[in-house]
Amino acid sequence: MKDIPLDAALRELDGLKADLNLSNRDFLLTWEHSLAELRSVLLTARILRALHDAGRSLRVFDTGLAVSIFRDQSTRTRFSFASAASALGLTVSDLDETKSQIAHGETVRETAVMISFLAEAIGIRDDIYLGEGDRYMREVAAALQEAHEQGVLSRRPAVINLQSDLDHPTQTLADLLHLEDRFGGLDKLRGRKFVISWAYSPSYGKPLSVPQGLIGLFPRFGMDVTLAYPEGYDLLPEVVELAEKQAAAAGGGALRISHDMAEAFDDAEIVYPKSWAPMQVARRRTELLKKGDKAGLQALEKECLAENAKHADWECDAARMKRTAKGAALYMHCLPADISGVSCERGEVSKDVFERYRLETYREAAWKPFVIAALIFLTRVPDPQAALRRLVENGAPRIR
Repeated sequence: MKDIPLDAALRELDGLKADLNLSNRDFLLTWEHSLAELRSVLLTARILRALHDAGRSLRVFDTGLAVSIFRDQSTRTRFSFASAASALGLTVSDLDETKSQIAHGETVRETAVMISFLAEAIGIRDDIYLGEGDRYMREVAAALQEAHEQGVLSRRPAVINLQSDLDHPTQTLADLLHLEDRFGGLDKLRGRKFVISWAYSPSYGKPLSVPQGLIGLFPRFGMDVTLAYPEGYDLLPEVVELAEKQAAAAGGGALRISHDMAEAFDDAEIVYPKSWAPMQVARRRTELLKKGDKAGLQALEKECLAENAKHADWECDAARMKRTAKGAALYMHCLPADISGVSCERGEVSKDVFERYRLETYREAAWKPFVIAALIFLTRVPDPQAALRRLVENGAPRIR
């Protein structure tokens, strides 16, 4: 990461203060927040990372709980949430639903309140069931709001989306920070061609939330975004329509759709090849999962893997990378990638391309803890600008 002038970053953050409305709010979808609010998250993440890299403490809480609820498997996001909360001074507790009273009929509303008496933040990952993840997060948030308004909770924790069926904001904001760092500023991203492309995978059920999150965020910062996928691998139409409107409103941003991976890569400056399940498949899978229909799930998997195999040539390889701008586009991925000849026989990206950019993907991932820390900081800390200034001016060393 390049060094940043903290005084300038703090002044910029102060300048956004009048347009911010993040205090005591949840953070579920990037498109529910203004550009000023998104910029404040990016700036706060940058300041927190600069302090951490300088060996300074980020501790702003003496006590408090950060609860994580992971309803899907996770490595990067799970540890990013834990490390972010710990850095701020919160104790992390992971809710294992198999060890809770949920199995005995405890409702979502009851669970939400019972885990929140001394909690500051609840991070939720619920991306498997299309049409359910975002709804679940909002049900948790509604229960917390009622309990706070009725005096049950003296402080209402913030609900933070660690990946839903609609969006993956902590990932896409980390991606944006990586690009800002790589190209020298958010203003330097305007007009750059960014490609988010479906890519072949030997599995069939990957969520839609990463590509949806990318098209919902990047055009707002003036990027020229191409969404590429084979016919039939559509994203949710309402998200695509929203992204198109946001691109038009951005004054320079763009969103176009291609069904040709090679053509989409032409002159691209950044490529993000990532597999996802077709929208209709994701909907069918949700119904089968809810019914516990194992035979139906097996039949669907067989059908979809056969369909995926028709597009096994949708791989980010050296030949396609040569078609990009000067043959040197930046490769990005949320990880783990399906790497041909490494993690699978044939996958999203060839071994040589991935190895060339492997450390870049690690740098990309390294922003996520600071994005999550920024979201907790901005939603929970009274006067976060003043608190950040105190950390900069008077902060203690991280190791004493």
